[in-house]
Formats: sequence, C-alpha cells, structure tokens
Amino acid sequence: MDLQIGIIGFGARSTLQEEVHRPGHGSRISAVCDLAPRAREDARALVPDAFITDSLDELLASGVDAVMVLTPDDTHAALSIRALEAGVPVFCEKPLAIDLADADRMLETARRTGTGLYIGHNMRHMPVITLMRGLIQTGRIGQVKAVWVRHFVGHGGDFYFKDWHADRRRTTGLLLQKGAHDIDIIHWLAGAYSERVSAMGALSVYGEITDRRDRTGERMPDWFSMDNWPPTALTGLHPVVDVEDISMVNMQLEGGIFASYQQCHFTPDYWRNYTVIGTEGRIENFGDVAGSEVKLWNRRHAGAADADETFIVPEVPDAGHDGADALLVAEFLRFVRHGGLTATSPIAAREAVAAGILATASLRGDGSAIEIPPLDPDLVAYFERGQVEAALV
Repeated sequence: MDLQIGIIGFGARSTLQEEVHRPGHGSRISAVCDLAPRAREDARALVPDAFITDSLDELLASGVDAVMVLTPDDTHAALSIRALEAGVPVFCEKPLAIDLADADRMLETARRTGTGLYIGHNMRHMPVITLMRGLIQTGRIGQVKAVWVRHFVGHGGDFYFKDWHADRRRTTGLLLQKGAHDIDIIHWLAGAYSERVSAMGALSVYGEITDRRDRTGERMPDWFSMDNWPPTALTGLHPVVDVEDISMVNMQLEGGIFASYQQCHFTPDYWRNYTVIGTEGRIENFGDVAGSEVKLWNRRHAGAADADETFIVPEVPDAGHDGADALLVAEFLRFVRHGGLTATSPIAAREAVAAGILATASLRGDGSAIEIPPLDPDLVAYFERGQVEAALV
C-alpha cells in the first residue's frame, strides 16, 4: 500500500515531488499545504488528486503517514514540532533550524513523542561524497587529520540575494543556510564533530548594489540567467541584504582534527572542492558531478606530482543533485515504513547547525573561537540507536 505523504511548502524544493509521488509504487502525495496561492496552483497542476490547503491543521488531520517540511528555513522548527506533536513522522529540509535552541527543541520533541525525524541532508547521498568517504573508510589515506573545503557559489547572486535568503532574520546567514551541507560533510568525512569554530567574513560585493526589488509572488527561475554577470552588475536584489557573501571558517574537531571552510558567492564557476588529508595520504576532488575525478596521493613525491590513483565519479540515474535526491527520498520512505538508522542523522544535522550558527556569531564579532555546546548524551544515544529507547532495544 502506498504511503500517504503530505508536503508542507510547495516552492523551490517541491521538485522532490517527482520522487515522492509515485502512485502504485510505494508512495503518493495525498495532501499539500502552502500559504501562497501560486504554490497551491502549482500543486493542483502537478498532483491533481491531492488535497490542497493553506491550513496545517487540515493537512495533519487528513490522514497522512508522514510530512515533508520544504518551507523557508525560519519556519522549519515550528512546523516540524507541530507535526511531531501530532505523531506524524517528519522529513525536514536542511538546515534543521536557524536557531540552536530551536534545533535542540526539535530533537527533544522527536524523542519525547517517539515520532520519527529525518533531515534532508542530500549531500550524504551524492556520488562524489560517497566515493571519497569510501576511500577514507577503507583506509586509503590513513587516519584523517585535516579537511579543507572551498565552495565556489557561482550562482550566488541569483540564488541567494534576490529573495528571503538575503535577510538574516530568515536564515541567520549563508554560512548556515548554504554551509550546513558542507559542514555536515566535513564532519562525516572526518568522523568527528566541531568543538570550536572561529570565522571571518563580509558582505563585500552585493551590499554595494542599490537596485532592489520586492519579488513577492516570484521564484528563482523567474529571474535566473547565466547572462547575469558580472556580480556587480546584478539588479533587482532583495530589499533587505544583510548576509555575508564571503566567509572563512576554522574548525577544531573532536580528536584533534582540523578543518577549514571557505564560501564565496560571486565566483564565475560553481562547484565544491574537498581536500582530505590523513596520516598516509590525501584525496581531492576536481569537479563534483558524474564524470569528475577524485585523485589520491599516498606515496612521497618531490614537489607537485600527478596523483597515484584517479577515481571517476560514477554516473547515476538522472535525478536532482546528481541522483542524491532520489536516494534521499527512498531512504526517508524506508525510514517511515521500517524505522532504523539512516545515512542522514538528526544529531549530525544539529551539529552542522551549531557550527554554522556559532561561526556566524564569530565572524560578526571579533573572530574569536566559540565553543560548541554539547548535547545531552542520552539524547545522542537515542538517535544513534535509530530513534528507539534503550529499554526497547
């Protein structure tokens, strides 16, 4: 029998509906909730048999087996908690929340109610990341000691500075909103969470643009164009632009591992570069989509040298985020049906949020290092058991 899935927020991430709505094949979208008339019209066109509403209470009462919270970041916590309190399993798009207390409250609510919580960190399913993690886990570079990440956000102006993303009240900052993915993967590849973070950054380009526009009712595809170049020539930015467009973070992880993360929103190219250094070698990706290369050095060389081995990022079925979205949804649906551990992790999502929020506080302060507050070990253990109480194991 198909799982009945409710979608809360039918905007940019509603593309996931292609993976969710498969009547007769395990799942269907039975209800959609969105406050925006345009979103409800889109939902009626794409899932005409679904119940469409602007009331969360009506959606939760419609008999859904689970919900997917795909709304703007500042609404994740409140909407997810309402669903959890109603006993409805939740898929929450990343980041978990934009406030650390809210993130912790989400985890605590999931445990108290015994309701499943799943976080949409789709990069854990991206082939380039799973390839690199596989090399690390099989010992090809020894024990990880450092992770360096550069994120060239070539579409930054169009993606993040013309709508709500540019307003820190809605996101905290792009070091959290955009960086939550990369911070989570840094932790995953290193096998450790951040203990301290320090950062610097600024609104160095887009803050100088005075051409602003209220884009209520519009969406990113309405204004996106590869012709929007150079960044200083962009027009129609959001009326509020107060998030950084460049940031640099240093992170001290558990076990004496060190990491750095750089994010720039006005580069001409758009990709992520990961370097992971261990006690017996290092790996680095060149490109992050199918057909890209991951290079490994594990012999001593004099100066710059060709890699000792090169691995090709594999092709995957045509789907969002290089196939990661399809794998993400499949894992969520399996989690709703059977529970258990998943590749994504609510605890890891919280740790990414904590690092991103406190790094943002550091860069908006004097750049001093800030300690990451730890979670209750009992709460961590609950999620590490697959969201099952110890007495039931």
